[in-house]
Amino acid sequence: MLLPVVLSLPALAVALPNLQSRQDNVHHLPLTRRTTHRIGQYVDLERIAKSRDFLQYKYGLKSSEGIQRRASEAGISVINQGGDTSYLASVSVGTPSQSLDVVLDTGSSDLWFATTACTNCPTGTPEFDTSKSSSLNTSSQTIRLSYGSGTASGNLLQDTVSLGPYTISNQIFTGVTTLSDGLIDGSLAGILGLAFQNLAVSQATPFWEALVNAGELSSPEMGFYLTRFLDDATSSTETDPGGTFTLGGTNSSLFKGDIQFNEIPSGFQPSFWLQTVSGLTVNGNSVSIGSDADNIAAIDTGTTLLGGPTAAVEAFWAQVTGARQLSGANSGFWAFPCTTNVSSTLAFGGTAWPISADDMNLGQIAQGFCMGALFDVTQGAATSSGSPSWIVGDTFLKNVYTVFRAGDSPAVGFAELAVGSSDSSSPSTALPTVATTSTQAVPTPSTSAASVTTEITTSMSSSDNGGGVVVQTLTTVVQNTGSPTSTGATTSARVSGGAGLPTPSGSTSGASARTASGPATGFLSVALGAAIGIAALMLR
Repeated sequence: MLLPVVLSLPALAVALPNLQSRQDNVHHLPLTRRTTHRIGQYVDLERIAKSRDFLQYKYGLKSSEGIQRRASEAGISVINQGGDTSYLASVSVGTPSQSLDVVLDTGSSDLWFATTACTNCPTGTPEFDTSKSSSLNTSSQTIRLSYGSGTASGNLLQDTVSLGPYTISNQIFTGVTTLSDGLIDGSLAGILGLAFQNLAVSQATPFWEALVNAGELSSPEMGFYLTRFLDDATSSTETDPGGTFTLGGTNSSLFKGDIQFNEIPSGFQPSFWLQTVSGLTVNGNSVSIGSDADNIAAIDTGTTLLGGPTAAVEAFWAQVTGARQLSGANSGFWAFPCTTNVSSTLAFGGTAWPISADDMNLGQIAQGFCMGALFDVTQGAATSSGSPSWIVGDTFLKNVYTVFRAGDSPAVGFAELAVGSSDSSSPSTALPTVATTSTQAVPTPSTSAASVTTEITTSMSSSDNGGGVVVQTLTTVVQNTGSPTSTGATTSARVSGGAGLPTPSGSTSGASARTASGPATGFLSVALGAAIGIAALMLR
C-alpha cells in the first residue's frame, strides 16, 4: 500500500482555531440527503457498483496563545442526499463566507471543495470562488485523492472555514481543479473528513481535531443521528432533511439509555474509527464470523452500505431463502425475494444492535427481486493487511445514535434511538439462536465442471407492456468452465497495523463503458460498467 504523500507547506501556516469567546450552548443544524438512487422503479445498479468501488479504493483494497474562551458544543443539521447515499452539512469558507454542502465522512480525514478553477466539474456543482476571498492563502503543492468512481485533484489552500458556530481561521484544504466524471453531482461541493490526522493525504489537521486540540469543545465528541429516506415518488427535490450532527457533545433528546462505548482495538494507531464486530445474526440465527482479528470494522458515515468479508457475507445470505449472488459489475452483492423481510443484528462489545429490514433492502432490481445492503467488500479486490474487514456505513448507522469520542482512549459508542426518532428495535445482549440447518440460497455449482451466475437484464418495455416502463429480470446461467467452480474463494481482508490509508493516485473511473449494438427491433444495448453479469441495459 502506498503511504500518503508527505508535503512541505512553506506557504501555509498551521491551522489554528479562531479563538473567539463562545457561549456554552447547543446548535442544531439540519443535515441534507439526496433523492433516491433509482432508475424508475428499480435500483440504479451502476451507482451501487460505484459505491462498492469507492469503498475499495478508500480503504486500500484497490491501488490505485489567545483570547479567553469557553468550550462549547453544537448540533449541526444534516442533509440526506441520494436516498441515504450521502449525508451533507453546510460549511462556510472564505471572507466573505461562501456556503457549500459537503459530505460528513468519518472514513476519511481530508477536506476539499470544488473551486471555480475546476475545468471539468459537473454543470451546477457548487464551487468555492477563490477570487472572492480576501483571506485566502495559496500554495503550489498539489494533492490527488483517488476513489473508485474517480479522482479529485488540486492545490492546497488555506482560508477561514466555519461549521455551525465554530471557525478555524487558517484551515488547510484542497481546492479541487480537476474532477473525474461521476465523483460528485447534485448539490455536493466536497467532503469534510472526520477521521484522524494520520489518515490525511494532505497531512493537514482535520477541522474537528483542530477544535479538540485547542479545547474549543465541551467534550471531544461527535454525535450522529441519521434519518431514513421516505422514498416519496412525488418529491421534485434532490435533498431531504437528514438528521443532526452534534460537535462537542451529544444530543440527549435523540437517544435513550446509556451510550455503550468500545475503545479502538489495541495495537492500532488512530486513523479510521475502528471497532471489532463481535457478532452477526440473520432471521434469529447466528452467523459464523471467525476471530476478532478477522473482524476489524471501520465506522464510516460517508458510506451508504454495509460491507463485510467473504465468508461472513456468504454465510449470512445462505440463511435467506431464495437469495442469489450477483455477478459482473455487481459481483459481491446479493438479491433476494422482495417479499422477504431480512431481520438482522450486528454486535459490538457483546451488544447486538438490530438493523431495520427496510435498511437491509436497497430496493427492487428486477421483478420480484431486491438488492441486499450487506455485500462482500473484498469481491474483485486485492486483500490488504492495512484495510478493515468490515465497512459499517449508513445501513447500520441509521438504526443507532452514534458517538465518536477522541482523547487518550479514542472510542465509538452506540445508543438506542429515542422513541419517535426511528422505528428500529432495542439492542440485545442475549445469545442468538444457532441454526441447526440453513437454506443454501445460492445456486450450487454442479460437479460436472460448471459455474452458476445470476444475471440482471434491464430493458425498456414495448408499448404493449406499459410503454416505456423499465423492466429487469434475473436469470440463472450455467457456464462450462472446464473444472468445478468454488464459490467464496476470496480471502477476507485483515487489519494488522491500522494503516489502511487512502491511495494517493492510480484510480480507475467508475463511468460506464458504452457500446452500441442490439437487435433489429431498434433497441440500443448499453453495457453497464464492466457489464452486469453479461446483461445489457436495453434502451429504445
